[in-house]
Amino acid sequence: MEKGEVTRFDRALARVCVNCPVCRQARRKQEGLAFAVVKNVEGGLCPFCRAYERVYGRRSHEPARR
Repeated sequence: MEKGEVTRFDRALARVCVNCPVCRQARRKQEGLAFAVVKNVEGGLCPFCRAYERVYGRRSHEPARR
């Protein structure tokens, strides 16, 4: 498997982040406690946030593209 390849498992993990109430709040509001938690925790602890970044190419606290 190449480093940049997105697997089915990555997509499944990213789907959890898409539906996570804390991450959804952070993406929608862009401020507050949820935003601060997601921004500071996403890369280090949360495997769902890391998978979200691999699949969608942006951090899990950044606003969703329309």
